[in-house]
Amino acid sequence: MRCKIICTLLFITISFGVHSQNKVTLSGIITIKTTTETIHGANIFIPEAKVSTVTDAYGFYSITLPKREYNLIISYVGFENIEERITLMENTRRDFSMLEKSKTIDEVVIKNTGSASNIRTPEMSVNKLSVSTIKKMPAVMGEVDILKAILQLPGVSNAQEGATGFNVRGGSVDGNLVMLDEAVVYNTSHLFGFFSVFNADIIKDLKLYKGGIPAQFGGRTSSVLDIYQKEGNNKEYHIAGGIGAVSSRLSAEGPIIKDKGSFIVAGRASYAHLFMKLADNSNSVSFYDLNAKLNYKINDNNRVFLSAYFGKDKMDFNNFFSNNYSNSFFNLRWNHIFSDKFFSNASVIYSKYDYGLKIKYVGIDWVSNIRNYNLKYNFTHHLSDRLILNYGINSIYYQFNPGTIKPLDATSPINADQIEKKYALENAVYISTEQRITDKLSLNYGLRYSNFLRLGEQNINNYTNNEAVVFNPDLQIYGEGTPTGITHYNKNKKIISFGNLEPRLAISYVIDDNQSVKGSYNRMSQYIHLISNTASVSPLDIWAPSDQYLKPEILDQLALGYFRNFSNGKYSLETEAFYKKTKNKADYIDGAELIANRAIEQVLLNGEARAYGLEVMLKKNTGKLTGWLSYTLSRAEQRTPGRNEDEPGINNGKWYRANYNKTHNFSLTATYQLTKKWSFGGIFTYQTGKAATYPIGKYQYQGITIANYGARNANSLPSYHHLDLSATYTPKPDNKRRWKGEWVFSIYNVYNRSNAASIMFEQNRETGVSEAKKISIFGIVPGVAYNFRF
Repeated sequence: MRCKIICTLLFITISFGVHSQNKVTLSGIITIKTTTETIHGANIFIPEAKVSTVTDAYGFYSITLPKREYNLIISYVGFENIEERITLMENTRRDFSMLEKSKTIDEVVIKNTGSASNIRTPEMSVNKLSVSTIKKMPAVMGEVDILKAILQLPGVSNAQEGATGFNVRGGSVDGNLVMLDEAVVYNTSHLFGFFSVFNADIIKDLKLYKGGIPAQFGGRTSSVLDIYQKEGNNKEYHIAGGIGAVSSRLSAEGPIIKDKGSFIVAGRASYAHLFMKLADNSNSVSFYDLNAKLNYKINDNNRVFLSAYFGKDKMDFNNFFSNNYSNSFFNLRWNHIFSDKFFSNASVIYSKYDYGLKIKYVGIDWVSNIRNYNLKYNFTHHLSDRLILNYGINSIYYQFNPGTIKPLDATSPINADQIEKKYALENAVYISTEQRITDKLSLNYGLRYSNFLRLGEQNINNYTNNEAVVFNPDLQIYGEGTPTGITHYNKNKKIISFGNLEPRLAISYVIDDNQSVKGSYNRMSQYIHLISNTASVSPLDIWAPSDQYLKPEILDQLALGYFRNFSNGKYSLETEAFYKKTKNKADYIDGAELIANRAIEQVLLNGEARAYGLEVMLKKNTGKLTGWLSYTLSRAEQRTPGRNEDEPGINNGKWYRANYNKTHNFSLTATYQLTKKWSFGGIFTYQTGKAATYPIGKYQYQGITIANYGARNANSLPSYHHLDLSATYTPKPDNKRRWKGEWVFSIYNVYNRSNAASIMFEQNRETGVSEAKKISIFGIVPGVAYNFRF
């Protein structure tokens, strides 16, 4: 039945796309002239027809027009426009190469896909940042950071200082689908969020979807962060890098076969742990990562890519515990142009995330991981100048290792053990349409069908009334259920399956050339979950698949926005209101133990979540001074009612604020190009403190003082704010020699604000008085780095 629905939608859409015989198609690939790297988001505009399009993630464009002569204008931020008179009397393939502008003191900050594109397209709840913009923002320890840039956008925050990952519109960290060259990245941070895993030297393009998410994306409920690596220069060899106080980096690129294939390799490593050893500090923190990409142009219609990444963090604290985690992936990708209107991309991806914890006083060495094998095949069909069809399939095979347990040494009381591994298969088929109904009304609509199967080999616990969590009516507390038996499933045997239809819709109505209103709706399904009872992804990271007890999350989101450009695009305003509701949001019972838990279902209940808010973003796009102001007013809440009339649920079944709720989130980001030699950047951030649960009293039990805590997340940490500044000095900006260098000076948290990561409550051993202690992670952090390229 579901297949019939999708096939019917495909047939209807194609029928609408049939166009007259007197039209022809102009198509091709747009690249950078000096490197032949493809350009994503270049704008192709035909003034006479008032028609425009943009290149896709692979640099391909296609536009269909009546037969005649036209003026063609191609534009992209930071590049010289291409203007050409072209005669179209038959289908024509034209590839274009764009030349970078010489450096001036005027720079566009936000990457727009052509004039007024943010007004006319139905795309909303989407932010794009150019790497050149990110590189002008204040840099921690002299190194720019992509995730720090994303945190300055409306609707995006982090749970606290030192927390890894990011939260979007009141969603959890695991609700973000983060992809680097289409491969899933499970942990986005190095050193507790101080650095991101994304090396800006190799990043080509990034796009953050907060809502209105196209049908090609699925598997998460909060957002999609889609990042692509550079492809490498296939004309010349170049080396670039940077030397900083905490870490250094180096990248190399060049042709494998000139004008046919190229490579790029980039690596980073920190060395702060070496200074700690010299200072006789027993703590140690370090990371390293390596990026690589190869591409080869077989012919004009076929191109292959091979991407890879590996990164690892190592942390050791006072010989008390140590934590290691690593991301890795490989992606083999094939682009094929079937015709001037028909483009495809096929990818085979392997991705793995390892996370380990050693607790030395217990003597336990615990290692877990998640790995997946991912197959994607996507087709883009330009049916007419008003209709673009996108459809494809996606299949992911998961292997979950909840825990391999080993004794730390010969004296450890821990016995070696292996918690049962879990397996799953997630499939999806999708179709979406970009359609321009009239000059004022445009639509982007689609449908995704996702299917998730839990597979053996595994032993599944059985429980009375199928309830893995039991309620004690006398003590009024929840506890772990006792299995009544076990059901064994053989290898690849289906344990349980889920299927969901996920409709998507975005609409744009143009009021005039400078303003429009937009609306969107999307349903998303999430079948894998991050099990964690801490705001920080480390030191506990357990991914688990949906099953009989841990249900898949289902999200519905509505958004409405108003968009306006001022002074010919010099300024722009974006405002959006959103409401989102999630079913089957997992919640933990009080006192839940997660590490090495063989039956995680015994400490989890399924509840619901909701988030709503207002986002405002005002941007100054051109001039010496550029930047943006963003503000978000929002609320994120969670509720887990009782399963029947006799149970109170979590927090007595009442709504309570999520851990990552931030009522107010304000950010001011600015860059100023004083001269060709000197540029400056600044970021001021203010956020309401995250939700917390404080004790409201205490009592004595057998001579021990025990805290009595109030309602869950009824309190808040102090507000979080800090100011970051940077200055970039380029000694010889007009230097024609191959060697180019710059100095970057930065100060993180200029006024040394002690932002609270958490509040600890304890009893003073001398006075017996209860005390609250604020724990802060970072104070003022100065940095300097030297960046070079030749």
